Amino acid sequence: MDDNKLPTLGSEALFFSCTGQTLFEGAIFVADRHQSGLMAIWISLISNIVLTIIKVTAGLLLSSPVLLADGVHNAGDIIATIAALTSSMVSKKPADDDHPYGHGKAEVVASAFVAIVLVLAALWIGFQSIGSLFKPPGEESWLALGAAAVSLIWKQILYVYTIRVGKATNSKSVMATAYDHLADVYASLAAVLGIGLGLVGDRYDWHWAAYGDPIAGIIVSLLVLKLAVEIGRDSIDILMERNVDVEKLAQFEQLLRNVEHVKRIDRVRAREFGHYITVDVRVGVPGAYSIQQGHDISRQIKQCIMDADADVIEVMVHLNPWYAEAE
Repeated sequence: MDDNKLPTLGSEALFFSCTGQTLFEGAIFVADRHQSGLMAIWISLISNIVLTIIKVTAGLLLSSPVLLADGVHNAGDIIATIAALTSSMVSKKPADDDHPYGHGKAEVVASAFVAIVLVLAALWIGFQSIGSLFKPPGEESWLALGAAAVSLIWKQILYVYTIRVGKATNSKSVMATAYDHLADVYASLAAVLGIGLGLVGDRYDWHWAAYGDPIAGIIVSLLVLKLAVEIGRDSIDILMERNVDVEKLAQFEQLLRNVEHVKRIDRVRAREFGHYITVDVRVGVPGAYSIQQGHDISRQIKQCIMDADADVIEVMVHLNPWYAEAE
């Protein structure tokens, strides 16, 4: 085809030019992802409330410091989950005059808040564990072990569920909630090991086993702190508008190479806004093309990238003139 006779592409052709996904299908997909993310956070919130009641009650009735500390930690998780739920609702609001790029970074703010909660939880667990090393060990009970085991299994199931939903929806608030569950898995595992060692020590008169709980708690505090740092660093990177990973940028460049009439790729940038991405591209097209032809190419580039990556909601295209004799 003669480059100067580039046809004007209609909207119907653009919708199917890359992957065959229509705008209507894309809207349904986004809505489904939103509902899946909200459902995961609601389940997490209800679970945290129930587990907090169980742990605090068991800790008080059974005089178990480790369960009581874990229950207080879970109470902090309730606050973090409420923040994640609120941010998830705010982030799905459409763009407006005051927020032309949408509200997606609300999820990132909530993710940073969860990181702060995890830091406080790590310090709390570490402080309690170190303090327990200098106190006479308490008596452990099988009921306390059962409560810790239930919490461990419950939180592991919640972690697997929320991490899958978080990755599927690319939701920072759901991912932060998942890592919060993982921190609880560590804490509950420490409780199970600590109480279990205490019970074994009572049976076989192993006095050293009574201190297994605080030692495990110290290790858990370091693991939780590591999680908090990773979540916080990721949130800061997004708030500072760091470029997306090089693999995703390479995918975008490959898509551009497959677009007819794109002769040169000058620049590709992309940034995250919580659960969605915006892309900026600069490409060279034949300088003799008309404005209408350039407009059609821009629309084709935009639709190709958005069809190929469901997380992309906006593509800004800048066209530069390209001349064969200048190459």
